Order: sequence, then C-alpha cells, then structure tokens
Amino acid sequence: MADMLSTGVSGLLAAQVGMGTVSHNVANVNTAGYSRQLVSFGARAPEWQGGFYIGTGVDTMAVQRAYSQFLNNSLWSAAAGQGRADTMASLTTQINSQVSGSTNLQTALDSFYGAVQDMANAPADAASRQAVLARAGALASTFTSLSGQFSQLAGQVKQQLGETVDSINSDSAAIAKLNGLIRTAAGNNGMPPADLLDQRDALVKKLAGEVGISVVPQTDNTLNIYVGNGQALVTNAEAHALGTAPNQYDATRVDIVGSGGSVISGRIGGGTLGALLDFRGNVLDPAQTQLGRAAQAMAATFNAQQAQGADLQGAIGGPMFSVAGPVVQAASGNGGSGTLDATITDLGTLTGKDYVLRYDGSAWALQDTSGASVAMTGTGTAGDPFRAAGLSLVVGGAAAPGDSFRVQPSRNAASSFAVVMSDPNKVAAAAPLTVSPASTNSGAAIPGFGVADGSNPAFFSPSSVVFSSPTSYSIDGGPAQVYTPGTPITHNGWSLKLDGAPAAGDAFSIAANTNARGDNSNALALGKVANQGVLDGGATNVGRAYSQMVTQIGSAGAVASADQTTQQAVFNQAMTAQQSVSGVNLDEEAANLVRYQQAYQASAQVISTASTLFQSLLTAVQSV
Repeated sequence: MADMLSTGVSGLLAAQVGMGTVSHNVANVNTAGYSRQLVSFGARAPEWQGGFYIGTGVDTMAVQRAYSQFLNNSLWSAAAGQGRADTMASLTTQINSQVSGSTNLQTALDSFYGAVQDMANAPADAASRQAVLARAGALASTFTSLSGQFSQLAGQVKQQLGETVDSINSDSAAIAKLNGLIRTAAGNNGMPPADLLDQRDALVKKLAGEVGISVVPQTDNTLNIYVGNGQALVTNAEAHALGTAPNQYDATRVDIVGSGGSVISGRIGGGTLGALLDFRGNVLDPAQTQLGRAAQAMAATFNAQQAQGADLQGAIGGPMFSVAGPVVQAASGNGGSGTLDATITDLGTLTGKDYVLRYDGSAWALQDTSGASVAMTGTGTAGDPFRAAGLSLVVGGAAAPGDSFRVQPSRNAASSFAVVMSDPNKVAAAAPLTVSPASTNSGAAIPGFGVADGSNPAFFSPSSVVFSSPTSYSIDGGPAQVYTPGTPITHNGWSLKLDGAPAAGDAFSIAANTNARGDNSNALALGKVANQGVLDGGATNVGRAYSQMVTQIGSAGAVASADQTTQQAVFNQAMTAQQSVSGVNLDEEAANLVRYQQAYQASAQVISTASTLFQSLLTAVQSV
C-alpha cells in the first residue's frame, strides 16, 4: 500500500505543477514578450517485485518555455527593420511638409520675377520698383525660413540621437543584469528560469528596434550583443555604453562613439539610431546643401546682371542680395597653426559635396566626405591657390602633420541670404551706356553691350570704334588693333561684342545713357535671370535647383513610406510565426487545465483508495 500511496502522491504533485503552470500561462496571456510554459513529465524508475517491474509514479522533469531561437532571431531582425523604417518615414514626412508648405520657394521666386517684369513695363514707376524690393525681401525670408526649418529638424535629430543612445544604454544594462541573474540561477539549479529569459528576450527585441544588433548565445546561458562591425554592447554580465561626442569639425553636431571613444556612426545601419544617422547624412544634409546652392546661385546671377545696368541716377547697379560663401572648419585635433580660406570661383562646377583638406607633413590632399580623392591645381598660396571643384583654397600658417580642414561650400548658405538694397531707385533697370552704329555702316555687325569693370573712372567717357577693315579697328583714333570675330572689344571698363561681320568704314559710338529713367533694357535682362542656368555646368537655374531638392526629398519620402509598409508586414509575419510557437492560446490552456484537473482528481482517488486499503489491513490485523 505504501507504494500505491507514493505513486498517487507523485501524480497529485505532478498535476498540481501542471495546473500551476497553466494558471501562470493564463495570467500572462497579455504580457508582452511572455512565452507560454510547458511541463514535461517522466516516469520514475520501476521496482522489481515478484517477478515484475512495478511502476513507482511520475516526476516533474522541467518547466520550460515554448521557444524557437530561430523564430526569435527573425523577430529581432524584423524589429530592427521596423524601427528603422518607422523613424525614417516620420522624418521624411516632416521634411516633405516643410518644403511643400507655405514657405514654398518656387512661389516666392515666381512672385519676385513677376515684380521684375512689372518694373520692366514701367521702369520709372516708384511703386513697381518698391514692389521689386518687397518681393526680394519675401524671397529672402523664404530662403531663411526654409533653412531655419532644416536647422530645427537637425536639432531634433541631434536630440533624438542622444535620447536613443540613452535608451540603448539603459536596455543594455538591464540585459547585462539579467544575464548575471540567469547565469547564477542556471548554475545553482541546473536550468535558467523561463520568466527571466522572457524578460531578457523582450529587452533584446526592444534593443533591436533601437539599433541593429548581432546576438551571440553563450554556453553559460548569457547573450553577447554587438552593434555595427563588432562594437560590444553586452558581454556576459557587463554592459558597454555607447555615447555621443561633438563632431571633430562641428561641435554643434554629434557623432556616435563606442565605449572606447572611437566614432562608429558610419557602422550603424539598423533600428532607430541607424535611421537617424541615415536621414541626417543622406536626406537632410543634401537638402540643406542644395538649398544653399540655390541661394548662392540666386545672389550671384542677379547681382551680376545688376552690375550690367544703371540705376535711376545713371550709376552702375550695385548688389541686391548677399549670401555667405564656403564655411571652413578646422579639426578639433589640429596641432599646428595652419589656416584655410575658401572662396567659390565657379558656381557651375560646384558638386554639392563637402570636402576635407588634409596635410600629411609634406603635401596637402583633398577628398570629398565619402573619401574619394579630388584633384587640385595650384600651390595653395594667395597668388596661386589650390583650385578644385569650383573652389579656391589658400592655406596659411604652419600646419602639423595630420591636420585637416573641412570645407562646406554651400551647406548653410541659405540661412545668410539677405537683401542689401533698401533704395528702390538703386534697381538697375536701364543700360548704363548706349551703342549707336553709324548710319553709313554697310556691314552686318549688330552690337551687344556689356560691363566688364563699372568702377573704371573713364567708363562713362564717350568713345568711338572705327573699323578700317573687317579684321582691324581703332578706338578714339588710336592705333590699329586686330579684331577676332566673336571676341569682345574692351575699353574703359566696357565690353562690345558684335554679332555678324563688320565692314571697312563701319563705326560704333559708345556714350553714357541719358535716358536711364525710361530705359528698361537691363530690367528685361534681369527678368531673364529666372531661366539662366548657372549650376551643374550651366544646366540648372535657381528654380530647377529647388525643384531637384524637392524631388530628392519626395523620392526619399516615397521610399521610406514603401519600406515602412514592407517592414511592418515582415514584422507582423515574424511576430505571428513566433507567437504560433510561444504565444498563449486560451482554448489550449483551458483544455490543459481540465486534463490536469482530472489527473489531480484521479491521483487523489488513488491516494484515497490506498488509504482505505491500508485501514482495512490494519483493522484485519487488529482483529486477529
């Protein structure tokens, strides 16, 4: 009877463990990251009695998670993709809203050039001239407003980078702590506690959404976690914190550094952190640069045409706009006293990239920020500057080996775009000089006028150009000069270009324009600046540069939105697959509860029967 009693008790205890486990599963049906637990049983070793092996009951072998490492790894990978896609979609939506909102630059450009055309119709009208300056101010406000919004978004990205790094470090520390608890528990009891494993897995999934990770299980039941190309976040029970540090060229910008202090920004691709870095480097920075290029092109082209005309007083037109040139940033680790000055010499060859000029101790070398070498000419002196990519670079001081400078030709130029003209009478609507062909001219040459140097003291002095032959001319009775068709004739700061061939005896008179108030010839030319190509080798005007920026941002947004949809589907699929193994099914748990309840009741009945038989035996013995 003792064997029967022991067997019944073992069944009772096993059923009790089963019911407790089912109850735990049901209680945690809504607990995120919880894996349903399963009880495994094993028959006890039988005993030899009377020629037979008699069973001795059941033992509870383990309470384990329903778990698949493969499915969990897939879920972590999907979480990294989803975290990246959600963040990128959110940021690109914001920047798309900025460029398509009320501060639309194309609208401001159209309004400004519309005012210029109105002035061309009435060049002496004060109201139309004032409207030009008012629209110029609105255009400048649009440039600075867009630049300010981009800068604000850059500040938001910077803040999110810091917050994400803090969250990563907090989760890494929690995982490391759980690693220690799990390792200790497994060492003491032979197996790790399922609930701690679930807590750790939930943190790993959250961490994967924050930054792309690699997870390496260890033989002591701990997890080692790495980011990028091997930067450790967690090893055994130790966490290795990431950090943020000021960029070596720009202290207002942060880079991600590992626990040893090395910059790892370029090695992070997944999760929220990867999306923030990708958005900053591949969407926001190019947009700021393209907006800056548009601002520089606008100021340069319009001011250049202003300098070709005369204002209401007959003076050469001055600049209407101002804009900043390249920004030079010395590396924080520079050891020498070297300096670098950079100016734009050719807007048409600007590439939209930033550059790093580095000194190796004997020579300077230029690279773009992707690391590609850029050829330079010149020696870097003021008289013979380095020239490359539309820039002129002059080095000074005594640089130390390893010193470097970053050059940003256009990144923040739009923030400085401003109107420097306040007097509407200064708008150069007229031509400063008139060119009059002689009535006796017999050739086909049609004169075109240009200002080469409006500051020349003799610029407004009358002059006469007389051709003694189609290839020879003299100015004001001076010596004969060779005329090359297509080559301008320059004198006293003006430039005369002939379209067609002159004949012997042809003459052209140049004199100051006495009708500056009624002349609109330069105003018409100012209106044509809207379509003047200046960027990308003369292929791109200001409006198209802005349109390209909007298109690039829109394309990034469309890609981000599509990726978000895809990654959400991948995550849902991975979650469904993982939950099919690890999730709690209440119907299944209800069935298990009934099964264990019946087993418990049956075991109790076995114990009751054993007790009755034992009492009957005692009664029989007592009666003898």
